[in-house]
Amino acid sequence: MAFGPDAPTSNADLAEYTPKLEALAQDLGLDFYSVDFEVVPPSFMMEVAVYGLPVRMPHWSFGVRYIYQYIQHRMGHSKIFEVVFPGNPNRAYLVNNNSLPENTLVTAHVLGHADFSKNNELFARMQSQVGYHIVEQAAERAHRIEEAIADHGQKRVEAVLDAALALEQNVDVNFPVNRERFPERIEPHGSGEKERQGPFQDRFQDLPGEGSELDTGPRETGRAPIPPRPEYDLLWFIAHYAPDLEGWEQDIFLSVREESFYFYPVFACQIMNEGWASYWHARLLREAEFIPQQLYLDAIKAHSDVVRPYAGESAVALSMNPYHVGFHMWERIIERQGLDTALQLRAEEDDFSFIRNWLDEELAEDLQLFTYTTRKGRGGEEQFVVQDRDINELREAILHPKFNYGAPRVAVEEMATDGSLLLSHDYETDGRGLDLDRARKVLDYIHRVWRRPVRLRTIDAKGKDQLLEKE
Repeated sequence: MAFGPDAPTSNADLAEYTPKLEALAQDLGLDFYSVDFEVVPPSFMMEVAVYGLPVRMPHWSFGVRYIYQYIQHRMGHSKIFEVVFPGNPNRAYLVNNNSLPENTLVTAHVLGHADFSKNNELFARMQSQVGYHIVEQAAERAHRIEEAIADHGQKRVEAVLDAALALEQNVDVNFPVNRERFPERIEPHGSGEKERQGPFQDRFQDLPGEGSELDTGPRETGRAPIPPRPEYDLLWFIAHYAPDLEGWEQDIFLSVREESFYFYPVFACQIMNEGWASYWHARLLREAEFIPQQLYLDAIKAHSDVVRPYAGESAVALSMNPYHVGFHMWERIIERQGLDTALQLRAEEDDFSFIRNWLDEELAEDLQLFTYTTRKGRGGEEQFVVQDRDINELREAILHPKFNYGAPRVAVEEMATDGSLLLSHDYETDGRGLDLDRARKVLDYIHRVWRRPVRLRTIDAKGKDQLLEKE
């Protein structure tokens, strides 16, 4: 463990507790890559939380996020205890003005994260594709962008970053990071070649009867359409098919895309991952006989603050705390199903299956989870009204913001022979239209790098068809 120059001397005790907590975690069945802990000042921690990484590509949007995070912190609405980056080794940062009990709890919490990220299949798949050294890789990408700024100017590089970061959630994780370009020619029917649609979809192509409805007769050999089907990985498509994209511009798009793949499991497993880490920090502290009694009591008080709902003791929370929900779900699974079952679920599931399979009516009632709406009271005040306690509606309300990485589902529909681009918004799947002002802004970003006409089919907030164009 490393200590910054301003670290309180009491945190030096962590150097004694950390290896003992690691050994205890392994004795209890956790399995993780080594963790490099570092205690850092609050300013460094806030920058890491905002940029997502200790060193990352420079862009004005991170400054906006920093101001927001700073204001929230100063108003007492947020406190960052730790940031951990999965990898081999894991990298964990702790704040030096946390108390010793808080940092002891955080150390145990990080070990839970380390176990989850090594053994969860989604984490493992993404790690194997993008590498296990994200901090160093991100620093190298940032260096390449600094070189591009020196060579091409701040304005040109920023325009490319504007477009890439506006689309950072528009990736398709059903395909690998390194995927092949589309075939340029249509193969004659019966040649034995089948269109690849990604590892998940490809499993079903060889099942008896699959694809027979699409085999309508001989096909002539010729130029293949681009894309051959709706393409949802906008970053990948622009990087490989934008007519005039230069090499350094393509590098920026692919760099943003790789980092999006790295962060996807964190997004898609947040409830599971934070709940798992919270369960294990509580259990490790409870069974760590080497920790002084008073330190344990103070640490458990911090645990109670972490896993409580966002509302006060006598109120009902109007937003869901993933630590709170995840912790109680894992606690009950281990109590009723056993640790072996929990370890298997930790390996195989993500938040979508976890919530649908294991959040039931009993637990939802215990945790006071429900969907709600707002209305104006007689005096004009805003009132919150319970809308539905149906468990299926509740599950989908929790999961809805997680679909498609939380971004509108937009696909490349067609690339015309003149290079113009047609995008389509899958509003039926999203269940809503787009904010047209924001959509036009993003379309403008895309146009800057595509450098040909770009159109987008969507609907507005009232469900009316819209065609946005940038010539």
